[in-house]
Amino acid sequence: MSQKEAIQEKSSHRTQLYIEVPPTCLPIVYSPEYNITFMGLEKLHPFDAGKWGKVIHFLKEEQFIMDGNIVEAREATEEDLLVVHTKRYLNKLKWSLVVATITEIPPLLFLPNFLVQRKVLRPLRTQTGGTIMAGKLAMDRGWAINVGGGFHHCSSDKGGGFCAYADITLAIKFLFDRVEGVSKATIIDLDAHQGNGHERDFLDDRRVYIMDVYNRYIYPGDGYAKRAIKRKVELDWGTEDQEYLQKVELHSEGALNENRPDIIIYNAGTDILDGDPLGGLAISPQGIVKRDEIVFRAARQRGIPILMVTSGGYQKKTARIIADSILNLHRQGLVEGGAAEEAGPSLVPLMMNASVSAAEALSTF
Repeated sequence: MSQKEAIQEKSSHRTQLYIEVPPTCLPIVYSPEYNITFMGLEKLHPFDAGKWGKVIHFLKEEQFIMDGNIVEAREATEEDLLVVHTKRYLNKLKWSLVVATITEIPPLLFLPNFLVQRKVLRPLRTQTGGTIMAGKLAMDRGWAINVGGGFHHCSSDKGGGFCAYADITLAIKFLFDRVEGVSKATIIDLDAHQGNGHERDFLDDRRVYIMDVYNRYIYPGDGYAKRAIKRKVELDWGTEDQEYLQKVELHSEGALNENRPDIIIYNAGTDILDGDPLGGLAISPQGIVKRDEIVFRAARQRGIPILMVTSGGYQKKTARIIADSILNLHRQGLVEGGAAEEAGPSLVPLMMNASVSAAEALSTF
């Protein structure tokens, strides 16, 4: 028995999240339970609370995935969550007022908490379970994508910004505790907002290297959490493709050259898209797809496992862009599987030409 296995046997609870996945399944994690629908209340937040299902719909439409060849996410249990979260914080979530504040949906405070748990928090717990599962899958397969997750504003004892559970921190802690050979992790956070949740969690942990690229003028502006960032790239309002992609490539390469991790957690928020009501940046759909390609190429060329989570993105068309990006990663030979064509020249402009009409057709999906 290895030292890590001995420690695990003594201290780790039994979890249903680290399951054996058939080799016929792609390391793409999703559950229909991700999507939040409840009397239209989810529409009171700019977040498209059904975007995850739309991503899957588009990937099926392109025949990249089928129902039987992706991994169904499981809900994180309280024991799973307690690996990172305090009991006090989890008890706070039993108050609808607290959940209404975290999710920024004020009417939730008038609902019985059992409904809030079932209709809002259970989907978020399932996405959190999906991120933890995808962490193990990334180590097994070299890459994994959780079509949800990326709740980077939540720390062990505080939620906010639609983030109720610290899935990124949890995925890393599970890997450190349970997977032999994982002792260093790098977070590449490219959501438009600062990832203050995981930054607070890993503030004094030298095993975790954080690169964060964000709009310096928007939420959360957490100066204390910024101390955890090893490679900080603060952007101005309206930053466009050329400057953005140059910085992403320069700093992704630099971060991985400076500190070679055992796993990369890539927070791939699409709220950098031009016109996003909260992101304040001006990146094109093609720019987002190219960004993801840059990060995956940097990881795959070095043989470093990478886990991608989808995080923020507040426009209806972001689901199409996420799907197009996954398809492009396959066409570039950066992820395996699916029925798409062999890797070749970048197909970003071609895919995007068809995106607008498809997104409009599914705007009420």
